[in-house]
Parts: sequence; structure tokens; C-alpha cells
Amino acid sequence: MSRLLTAGVALGLALSAAGVAPARADSDEAFFRKVSGQWSGPGEIVAGKYKGTKFVCNFAGNQSRKSVGVALEGSCRVGLFSQPMRAEVVRAGSSYRGAFQDGAAGKGLDIVSGDVSGNRMIVGLDRKQLKGAMIARLDGDDQLAVTISVTVASQLVPVIGMSLKREGGSRQSALTD
Repeated sequence: MSRLLTAGVALGLALSAAGVAPARADSDEAFFRKVSGQWSGPGEIVAGKYKGTKFVCNFAGNQSRKSVGVALEGSCRVGLFSQPMRAEVVRAGSSYRGAFQDGAAGKGLDIVSGDVSGNRMIVGLDRKQLKGAMIARLDGDDQLAVTISVTVASQLVPVIGMSLKREGGSRQSALTD
């Protein structure tokens, strides 16, 4: 269950975009700025071996000082068990690169594709045979809905859903080094 939760949250935290034009970069930066701050909320595994497992996550999002992007750090808890979570994505040339946990070379995932459009981002991740996508949608400044899907027989199947709320109800804008 920990591996599925780790993979799912990784998909939920990974970002990338190819061919970012200057106006698009400003729009992407605005999205990352809105994601900065403290987030918490429930999630549930909705398919697979651990279907029905509920968990709670807490994240701190910090906008990058180095480039357009964000770092998210925190943990997800199932009962008494807690799993640390970390993801970072920054612009690299005309695209975004990043990793969840220690990337695909370790026990995490690599950020491989994606797009930010207005209040929504759609991203793809890769770890050997695991391919998937995540949709994160901001509803106002204080709610973030995340759906994580994996590819099964050439179709995306939703496996994890999360409903995060901003702690304190106000946008924060911290910067990372």
C-alpha cells in the first residue's frame, strides 16, 4: 500500500511542460505561486488492491527562487503509519524537470511531461513500467482537487483522489533556495 500511495502522491506532485513561451511562463508562474503555502486534506485509493484505503496528507508548497517551479514537502498518513513525501519541479530550458522522492533511479518517480493551463495542471510521470497522469485543479485560492490515474491496457484508470484545502484559508508565498 505504501508503494501505491507513494506512486500516487508522486503523480499528484509532479509537474512539467514542454515549449513554454514567455507569456505561458508567466501563467505557469502564477499557478505555482497559488500552489505555495500549507495544504492538508483527505484522500482515498479508489482502485486496485488497496481500494477503499483512506489517508490524510499535509504539504508545504514553496515557490522556487531559482526558476519557475515549486517544491512540495510533507507526509501522508494511513492510521498510525506516516510516509514522508517530497517533490520538486523547476523549469529546465523550455520544459520542466523534477523528481518525486529520489526519482526513478531510486524508489521515486521522474517528472516526464505535462502542461499548466489556468487553474489546472495535467502531468505525466514515469518509473520503469509505471506510467500515469495526474490532474490537479485549483478551485479558488483555497481548494485543490487531485486525481491520479495509471495506464492499464492503454487506458488511464483513476486510482487515487485527494481533496486538499489551504490551511489558514489564505494564500502564502514562500520561496525556496
